[in-house]
Amino acid sequence: MSSVPMEMKENTVASSKWLDAHYDPVANLYTFTSCIALADLHGDGENKLVVGDLGTGACNMKLKVYRGTGLLSENTLLDLPTGLVSFLMDKHEPRTPAIAVASGPFIYIYKNLRPYFKFTLPPLEVNALEQDVWSQAKEDMIDPMTLKEMLEGIRDKADIPLSVRSLRFLMLEPQDMEEFVNLHKQQPIRRQTVITCIGTLKKNMADEDAISCLVIGAESRDIYILDPEAFTILCKMSLPSIPTMMDVTGQFDVEFRITVACRSGNIYILRRDSPQPKYCIELSSHPVGLVRMGKNVVVGCAQETLQCYTQKGKKLWTTYLPAPVTTMAMMDLPTRGFQAVLVGLANCEVHVYRDKNLVSTIKTPDVVTSICFGRYGREDGTLIMTTKGGGLIVKILKRTAVFEEKDSVPGPPLAQSIRLNVPKKTKLYVDQTMRERENAIAMHRAFQMDLSRMRLAAARAYVKALESSQTPMSASLSEPLKMNAVVQGLGPSFKLTLNIQNTAACRPVMNLAISFLYDEALYSMRTAFFKIPLLVPGLNYPIDTFVECLTDKGISDVIKVFVLREGKSAPLLTAHINMPVSEGLALN
Repeated sequence: MSSVPMEMKENTVASSKWLDAHYDPVANLYTFTSCIALADLHGDGENKLVVGDLGTGACNMKLKVYRGTGLLSENTLLDLPTGLVSFLMDKHEPRTPAIAVASGPFIYIYKNLRPYFKFTLPPLEVNALEQDVWSQAKEDMIDPMTLKEMLEGIRDKADIPLSVRSLRFLMLEPQDMEEFVNLHKQQPIRRQTVITCIGTLKKNMADEDAISCLVIGAESRDIYILDPEAFTILCKMSLPSIPTMMDVTGQFDVEFRITVACRSGNIYILRRDSPQPKYCIELSSHPVGLVRMGKNVVVGCAQETLQCYTQKGKKLWTTYLPAPVTTMAMMDLPTRGFQAVLVGLANCEVHVYRDKNLVSTIKTPDVVTSICFGRYGREDGTLIMTTKGGGLIVKILKRTAVFEEKDSVPGPPLAQSIRLNVPKKTKLYVDQTMRERENAIAMHRAFQMDLSRMRLAAARAYVKALESSQTPMSASLSEPLKMNAVVQGLGPSFKLTLNIQNTAACRPVMNLAISFLYDEALYSMRTAFFKIPLLVPGLNYPIDTFVECLTDKGISDVIKVFVLREGKSAPLLTAHINMPVSEGLALN
């Protein structure tokens, strides 16, 4: 183990949550987060670090395995690795995982750190016109210049892209074309895609030691799911764009979701029994990192932002970063119930975000290109990073480390980001909303029509009541009167009190009479007609009479009261009194 430099010692106080376990600035590790994994390769309870080293990009590509701080073994890779995962492919004892390395169109399977199997992606369909043109060149029926013109026409118009051979031929200078044709014309044309990303998916159980399928994203815009034992294609799904990163969750036989970030700048979510994407998330800039947190997706974008979306594409929050994102990874501590996102930045920092809150900042001596967090050796909370200069950094999370649930950047309080418990929208509500949007003009017109009709009906009823004097207030200017009635008693005898008032300013009203109309089979009154004395303006005149209920059947009726003027047949006022049910006879 090499000594820790001064700049890292100075940062120890600031990042006191982490212990500096190891730092090797000349480890010669050039890799990305997709090519690094932690796995218990020998079944001894100690996880090893497995790295797909890119070397110089043209040579020295190797599969390296670290144990502790030293290199345990290495295997030479034939091409640049694009992804690396560890997975259990069978139920044999001891339960040791295999390593799958994606490189070009192949997946190299290593078991016990030895080559075990090589899987090749199925070839793509070849353009028929391209095959015909090369057949003519094989028979020397066309010269290289004619071949170039015909291939250019096919490239511009055909739906199926040209093969690599034709594309390379079109890039040549005229003097080199004939030699290229003579060298390749006898060989059959093949179109082969390459793997862009790789992941694992549990087969039928969610246990940690369950068998997992391989999930492959290809340049041909396809997602393949491979059987872990026979390495046959179980499922194939298509995407609108080329996948670059993906996150897989669930079980293949039950239900699963594959979240895929594509080169077009969109994120697509694939589900079981759905060959096409179920949801689409459109980003404002290209994604450079993708991590799933529970049911949400956290994306690092090229415009120096960290964005969170639901699995249905709804944006939850956005956090602005101080520098561009170089890599992202998941930080999961099941023993503490803690999950966070590790974000490597171009300013030599690694930020730890829980939701949108920055809970820890780690200073590094160089820009971090890959991050991995998990169990390394026998330590659960180990953070492993490789740098742009080829260095290896290992940090261990202190057992006493506590991540505070508060935002360290200025802004609104944390309580503002707590989601309200809003009830879900029902299908009826959504259908009604859509109907209102589509028929807004017609519904407004119908509402105005119904409102006008209601106003007209109310005006007509009011005029009719005034004309027939069926209101408790007189409409006559010569006899402005107001009357209300009060019924007292339980029965069979009721006291009926009429309160009559002259609302005129200074003129009294005289020569008035009151008449009652009722069902004589139900009620009887001592006086059904009597005269009213002179009514002085502003005074309330109570007029009492008694009503006798004649039935014990528990029914009631309406008694009509008319205020009349001598010499006129039309009443000045009319009142309808709803008599209560008599309780006296029932009690007797």
